[in-house]
Amino acid sequence: MLIDYAGPAPQTRESIAADLTDLGVRAGSVLLVHSSLSSLGWVSGGALTVVHAMLDVLGPSGTLVVPSQTADNRDPSTWMPRPPEAWWPAIRDSLPAFDPDRSPSVRVGVITEQVRTWPGAVRSAHPQTSFAAVGAQAADLMSRHDTDCHLGEASPLAALDAVNGATLLLGVSFHRTTVFHLAEYRQPDPPRRNYACAVRTPAGGRRWMEYEDVVLDDHDFGDLGRDFEQETDAVTAGPVGQADCRLFAIPDAVAYAGKWFTRNRGGGGA
Repeated sequence: MLIDYAGPAPQTRESIAADLTDLGVRAGSVLLVHSSLSSLGWVSGGALTVVHAMLDVLGPSGTLVVPSQTADNRDPSTWMPRPPEAWWPAIRDSLPAFDPDRSPSVRVGVITEQVRTWPGAVRSAHPQTSFAAVGAQAADLMSRHDTDCHLGEASPLAALDAVNGATLLLGVSFHRTTVFHLAEYRQPDPPRRNYACAVRTPAGGRRWMEYEDVVLDDHDFGDLGRDFEQETDAVTAGPVGQADCRLFAIPDAVAYAGKWFTRNRGGGGA
């Protein structure tokens, strides 16, 4: 494959760290990052360089968090594209159980996988919507993630909210803002549905598990994020490399989203 080296100068560990600092990322903070490596331009060292740069800025007292979700660990009837119905029983019987140490994250980018596999990284226990963290508060923030609470009060999102963490959208849109889901859980009587996935048994085997949890609905997160940025002064925008980025405090985003859902979703989920 040919590589196109045209365009601006390459991004380096030092240049990315400088841009993060200019954006407002501070040492000692807790930072939840949603990212697109390609949005940064040509990075010397790729995802490894980006993670080094983020940890350089956060310092030894800071904590870096990423979504390490395993979205394919779910009932095949909900997959898109959907496999033939005749396959569903075999998939349910054979899909590997979630393993925090080995299950790769899915469709959340190579920077996330770099963090997940980083020395000393801690991953939360949810078989579908886990998070991974590196840094001073990693173990505490990842310590609780109940299976019947994807992104609510018994998940790392609530822990991030409690310590006044921040979200960085690194070259991705507000559609990827996971913390908005925490506001869904805090709506009165949010709609619920059944979920299913493969989990490990205490003896080290696997089983197919079904459970009920809140409906996760991100269809309007783009509109929500636009209004959040336009109607408040809580969002800082700026470049990191060639990426268009947003930085904001998680409590601000959750509080605004709760009010926005009340106005735009009729007081509950969609």
